Amino acid sequence: MSSGSFELIRTQKIDSLNVLVEEYRHSLTGAMHYHLASDNDENVFLVAVRTMPTDSSGVAHILEHTALCGSKKYPVRDPFFMMIRRSLNTFMNAFTSSDWTAYPFASKNKKDFNNLLDVYLDAVFFANLDEMDFEQEGHRLEFAETGDMESDLEFKGVVYNEMKGAMSSVTSQLWQTLTKYVYPTNTYHFNSGGDPESILKLGYEQLRAFYEEHYHPSNAIFMTYGDIPASEHHTKILAYVDQFSPLQHKIIVEDETRYHAPVRVEEFYSASKLEKQTHFTMGWLLGHSSNLDEQLEAHFLSSILLENSSSPLRHALETSDYGTGPSPLCGLEDSNKEMCFVCGIEGADEADRDNVENLIINTLKSVADNGVSTTQIESVLHQLELSQREVGGDGYPYGLQIMLSAISACTHYSDPIGLLDLDPAIDRLREKAQDREFIKSLINKYLLNNSHRVTLTFKPDLNLDERKNKSEKQLLEKIKSSLSNDQKQEIVDRGLKLKARQQQEDDDSILPRVTLNDVAEHLNVPVGDISNLASESKLTTYEQGTNGLTYFQVIMSLPLLNQREIELLPLLTNYLTEIGVGEEDYLTVQQKQSLIVGGISAYSSIRADINDLNKTKGYWVVSGKALGRNHEAFFDLVLNTINKATFTEHDRIQDLLSQTLNRKEQSITGNGHGLAMSAASSGISSIAQYSYQSSGLPSLLRMRTLVDQSKDEEKLAALCLELKQLHQKIIQSKPEYLLISDGHNLQNAIDCLELKTKTETETETKHVESAFTLPTISQTVKEAWVISSQANFCSVAFKTVGAGHKDSPALAVLGVYLKNGFLHTAIREQGGAYGGGASQDSAVGAFKFYSYRDPRVKGTFADFERCIDWFNDNNADEELLEQSILGVVSSIDKPNSPAGEAKQAFHNEMQGRSAKWRNDFRLAILSITPADLQRVVKRYLVNAQPSMAALVQKERVNEAKELGMDIKEL
Repeated sequence: MSSGSFELIRTQKIDSLNVLVEEYRHSLTGAMHYHLASDNDENVFLVAVRTMPTDSSGVAHILEHTALCGSKKYPVRDPFFMMIRRSLNTFMNAFTSSDWTAYPFASKNKKDFNNLLDVYLDAVFFANLDEMDFEQEGHRLEFAETGDMESDLEFKGVVYNEMKGAMSSVTSQLWQTLTKYVYPTNTYHFNSGGDPESILKLGYEQLRAFYEEHYHPSNAIFMTYGDIPASEHHTKILAYVDQFSPLQHKIIVEDETRYHAPVRVEEFYSASKLEKQTHFTMGWLLGHSSNLDEQLEAHFLSSILLENSSSPLRHALETSDYGTGPSPLCGLEDSNKEMCFVCGIEGADEADRDNVENLIINTLKSVADNGVSTTQIESVLHQLELSQREVGGDGYPYGLQIMLSAISACTHYSDPIGLLDLDPAIDRLREKAQDREFIKSLINKYLLNNSHRVTLTFKPDLNLDERKNKSEKQLLEKIKSSLSNDQKQEIVDRGLKLKARQQQEDDDSILPRVTLNDVAEHLNVPVGDISNLASESKLTTYEQGTNGLTYFQVIMSLPLLNQREIELLPLLTNYLTEIGVGEEDYLTVQQKQSLIVGGISAYSSIRADINDLNKTKGYWVVSGKALGRNHEAFFDLVLNTINKATFTEHDRIQDLLSQTLNRKEQSITGNGHGLAMSAASSGISSIAQYSYQSSGLPSLLRMRTLVDQSKDEEKLAALCLELKQLHQKIIQSKPEYLLISDGHNLQNAIDCLELKTKTETETETKHVESAFTLPTISQTVKEAWVISSQANFCSVAFKTVGAGHKDSPALAVLGVYLKNGFLHTAIREQGGAYGGGASQDSAVGAFKFYSYRDPRVKGTFADFERCIDWFNDNNADEELLEQSILGVVSSIDKPNSPAGEAKQAFHNEMQGRSAKWRNDFRLAILSITPADLQRVVKRYLVNAQPSMAALVQKERVNEAKELGMDIKEL
């Protein structure tokens, strides 16, 4: 076959993103490559293939997993996880979206980048797809005791259990149910992740056929970002894509068949209580997401209606008596080929459907008839500009964020560069928005005159999970009763064969690797300049490449707080920026925030001393960001919020309480492992107990009580007064300030802040007795919380040490060592959980084991015990140790955004983690030996009495009881 080449089609500089986009096309297969040239040394690669399933069997999702289980060049069982362990990656993952599957990674080390590039390309285009990997990652029949055909028959599989956990989330169920009706005929009608019952219908040959059709260069999109030239990437990519002939057809999503009249539907979800738990959600199908002007118009309209509490539709939903707050789905979904606008209410009575529908329609009509203020329009345009200019990278790598914002256009054969270069389109939008009829025309076009509208009534059902579990159990019993002895033996044999395969030691020498010699010598930490303002308040500044944005924080030491004040602190921080300021009500303040800043928030930072877990310090932080041109108004807004926040709008605070409770309840299944670890470690130290009480499951129970009490006007008034008094107590502390900006704006920010703070008055010097502290605690915990879920979350915690202790580096490495060496195989591959591992949490002085979306309880806790035995029974493996060290170092070296790097440096200094300390800790990690691991295992894990906690589904409560755990009901 003749060799192809990548032909340059065009280049375009996008100043707001600081990238030069180069668009290439492969001459043989038509594969597209978009290179985002930047001077950033964190290089990012992504290859995506269009995957458009025609059922809810999870074929694309299971394929995403199995493609990473061995390939032609790397025929080992688990190259993806093996490469995680032998890499300095700053990001490695794979995603299944509704119409594409992507395989991205990032690294700051060029050798490592090229290693990963080779493994990823081979995995995507030459996957082995072993049938046993399909059974492990997808689904299989297996006896509860693998070798015992008399034990219960079970469905197992990583994705099967992952989706059981994922679909336990009410928000996920709500979205999947709504889209089933908004998109009645095309691929978005189906659950691309997989519905657990439908997953069981997927066969291995179907998986292979889907792979052959979709995983082809003609159907692929390549994206790269960073300072490695595109020509170097082409050399690597061509070695793979040149082996293919072009596909003779395009894989596309057909436009949806439109409804001629609105549709009303009713479905049910699993719930633990019935009263006022109904969701009413309305969804409209809009235009093509790849049409840049239409997409921006839809975003503009969505923001006008819903951006903040002063937006007309959000205000109507928040203040309505028909529910507890706006639906978690409110907003625009623009990742599908055709966009979808959604709004609604949660916590409602099922009898109020027509009232909610009328409320929404009448609000839309009112906005169409009366318009909105020019201030609201400017606010939305301002937010669009700010989001385009901000240099991200604190969650995903910045380059990957840019790629993901463009991938939808690529998927549908449209122009991703247009979606990236928003400035001209924003200018066009700004011009159109000057027409007083513009918003009216948008509402009529997209919503009021749009007959493709679905109203979903999503009702609670106390027994739905029980019926699902009973149905599964009956199906398994029916299958088992129909099996001959030979068929049972075949299941036993396959289970034992898979178990043997999972435990086999692969020859990993065929995989490329980096070593400790490839690790950078030092961690580069930004250095701030420290000075005093005229008010004698301390100011720390950092000059970073923020692309015209300024980041500002006000930091105050927390005073001594009583138990009630500590409980109320999270409410104060959450609500401070959501209420009125001075003479302005919260609606005016919300609108002002949108016009001036890109976000303003408050939080508390309570940490233990790195050398003494019984000593704690607390800080209160108010943080914001804004474009440089808004410095004066920005600082006024932040400082006035701190000093003049009012707590007199009782109805507003009552609404906020309900919204907080909704968010806490919706987050349980998504963060179940975090909640289990928090519970397990809660008795280990005072800071662990604080974390558990303030953000763990007890805080949810307290929120329920507060919401109930807030229905009494006197109790609500008393709570508002308590919040006001706590606020006044905190702001007596003398503030210090943090400023981060680029060279063009930093001095102006300093000068402006100097003017704004020159009238500060001296506060009295606080006595040591008034400094924040927490009571000492040490107790063993054994508790299980019963949750509405199809999966479990398990954790044990051992008391260890803080970050400053000499054993902390070894414990950090031990966590990765145990995960890689034992827990990944035992918990995920054999146990079927979506995830599991171990980690040292030096912030609270605990070493934690955990599982995530786990079908088991007793078996998982037994594996936690076996893990320690495994370590003691085997000599420490030098190569596994080196891989574990690499894992810890790569997490330490993982870059943040320019502003994020500076914030991290500043707050680390405040907590006793100076740049020197951080580099010394890193050096200690690099010098860990097998003897160090053996020492800390013996000192902290062997013969220790760990605490244990779990979040369990109802059907597993007896297992928790057998383990001696106290049962707690949510």
